[in-house]
Amino acid sequence: MLKHELRKKYKNLRTGISPSQASDYSLVLANHVLQIPIWDFFYYHIFLSIEEQNEVDTLPIITLLQGKDKHVVVPKVSGENSMDHYLLTDGTAFRKNKWGIPEPVDGIVVSEEKIDVVFIPLLAFDALGNRVGYGKGFYDAFLDKCRKDTLKIGLSFFGTEEEPITDVHENDMKLDYCITPEKVYAF
Repeated sequence: MLKHELRKKYKNLRTGISPSQASDYSLVLANHVLQIPIWDFFYYHIFLSIEEQNEVDTLPIITLLQGKDKHVVVPKVSGENSMDHYLLTDGTAFRKNKWGIPEPVDGIVVSEEKIDVVFIPLLAFDALGNRVGYGKGFYDAFLDKCRKDTLKIGLSFFGTEEEPITDVHENDMKLDYCITPEKVYAF
């Protein structure tokens, strides 16, 4: 399938999930994170959820990472297709951007080269680890600046798309894992 078709399909599917289901699924996803061999790393980048888009709530994963004394890094849009990355601390203040994404107002900037693991928002993914996001290219540009061995983990309420994504571009970054309520996919 084409990315624009998948975006429409999965946005519609996500609107059918109730807030309580989304909360339950998000907790299950956080528990599944424990199954992945990522615990020897130091810097974990994670998106902050867009509540209005019914995205996976990343707060349970953030709480899990902080409970294991990991450095949690969150993004802030800094330009067209670019983000800066800030260390999450007890004093981090947030403001929503034009897309409704909570972002740190300021703080300690962390370079992409330091980041070991990235949790990625997505709408859909296929059995090859190709992913479909919102189409703005922020994560592809960001992941291109990360080390080649940085682990890329998608978070989704839905399983893998049956058909391969047909309009994958050479600069699209594939996932290493995708976590769903039913299972953890490894690519």
